[in-house]
This record gives sequence, C-alpha cells and structure tokens, in this order.
Amino acid sequence: MTVGEHLEELRTRLIHGLFGFVAGAAICFALCRQVILPVLTRPLTQALVRCGLNPQLYYTEAAQPFLVYMEVSLLGGAVLASPWLLYQLWKFVAAGLYDKERRMVTKYLPLSIVLLIAGELTLYFLVLPVTLEFFFRFGNSLPLLGESAHVDPHPPTTRPFIVPIFRGDPAIPQEGQVWIDGDRNRLNAFFNSSTHTIYLGTDNLVSQIITLPEYISMVEGMLLAFGLSFQLPLVVMALVSVGIVEVAFLRAMRRYIYFVIAIIAALIIPDVAAGWLMLMIPLFGLYELGIYLGVRSLRLRAEMEAAEKRS
Repeated sequence: MTVGEHLEELRTRLIHGLFGFVAGAAICFALCRQVILPVLTRPLTQALVRCGLNPQLYYTEAAQPFLVYMEVSLLGGAVLASPWLLYQLWKFVAAGLYDKERRMVTKYLPLSIVLLIAGELTLYFLVLPVTLEFFFRFGNSLPLLGESAHVDPHPPTTRPFIVPIFRGDPAIPQEGQVWIDGDRNRLNAFFNSSTHTIYLGTDNLVSQIITLPEYISMVEGMLLAFGLSFQLPLVVMALVSVGIVEVAFLRAMRRYIYFVIAIIAALIIPDVAAGWLMLMIPLFGLYELGIYLGVRSLRLRAEMEAAEKRS
C-alpha cells in the first residue's frame, strides 16, 4: 500500500470507530441515570450506610451533576465500544505486521482483556469497599472534645413525643407521619404526598461532605491504575521475549521487585493495610505469571526455530 492508501485506510477506520463510539455513548447516556451512576456509587453508599452516615453525595456548582453525567456517559461509551474500536485499530495495524507478529497479538490480546477485567473487578468488589469503610470508620473515631452539654435536672411536665423507628420505611405512610429509618440513619416526614428526608449525622469532630465529581474522578483514576497494573504479566513476558531482560535476572531480583511492587501498591492505596494487601498480593502472583509466560514464549520460539532448521 502507498502512503495515500494507508491514509485512506486510516480515515475509514476512524470513521467506523467513531460510529461505534457514538452508538456506545448513546446507549450509556440512556442507561447512566438508572444503571451506570448507581453502580459506580454503590461501593461508596454501602460503606456510608454501614458506618451510619449520610449516603448522599453533594455538588458545589449547578452544572456539576450534568457534567458528571456526560463524562460518565462518554467514558462508558468508549468502554462499551472498545471491542469494536480495538477491531478497527487491529485492521489498520495488522496490514503492516508480519504473520508471526499477527499471531503473537491475536494470541495474547484475549489474556490482556481478561487481566484488565480482573483488575477492575478486584477494585470494585474488594478494594473500594474495604478502603472506603476504613476511612469512614476512622473519621467516626475522632471525638468532639469540649464542654459537656447541660442536662436539665427537671423532668418534663408533659409526655415526650417519641418518634417511631422503622427498619426502612412504612409500607403506606400517612399524611403528616414522622419516622426514623434505622437502616439509613435518617429522619423522614411524609406530607404533600411525598417523603422528605433529613439525614442524621454523628457527634464527631469531623463530618464527611463527599462531592459527586471528586468521587467519580477518584474511581476513574483507580480503575485505570488497577487495569494497567494487572497488565504486569504481559509486560514481563514482552521484556523477556525481546531479550531486554533474562529470566534468571528476574528470578534473582525477585525480592527487590517485590519491594518495588509493595511501594507502588502503597502509593495507589495509601494508609489502608487491607486494601494494600488486596492489590499487592495479586501483583506478586501476576509477576510470577509473567515469568512463566516469558519462559514459555522462549521455549516455543526455540521449538519453532528447531523445526525450521529440520525442514
């Protein structure tokens, strides 16, 4: 292919990829309100509820919810359309690769995708719930020091009003009814045919105010970090395959590399021992998997070269 033909092929692939991205973004835009945002914020809201805190998120500017909605929809569209985008990229790149290079990519690309998904699931189901709950419980442990509140020694002359406590909400609330939702730590009042809520805080030194944009940005950054971290086996295998490092060197330096991995895991998840271990231990295993894949690729290459010599 000439340079002009390559550019025409690139233009075609970009247009096809753009159509796939727009379709994915449209689907995510329709599902963002009911599915994507609730799923992304579920680890946070569940951790807040378990700690007896207000599970609501805040925003400080009028346009922030809409901007977050659009950002999540566009990123979700890119993720949803990623198989189609990768296919378009592959169709463009494959034309300039040798057969052996094509086989190498098609052989290890599924493993890369599996590792990427494993990293995201590890973050979502293990690391985020543990780290968030740790931070909230630590914040709840900071006492508010000061003078004790005055206690009235005289008993009330009238019977005090007792607010009923429900494990959730009443099945059919009555107009003017007031109750405490013990599961979500909030005071509810039903009037004008709708429920109005006041979330009850704790008597601590600090109180959380978590904004939606900051939380979404944090989750996006951690998803990227975990997805890239779980590509470690392929990185190690590539270094061994091209001869940059030897397998014997990787094995001899294992203790030092483990130390570097522990530091990187601590930088990604600081101050939480459980979350740090949940990232560090899988990375140790992924490093060993990379050494195994590197040895296997060298063995296969040697067998292929021997077969070519015999033929």
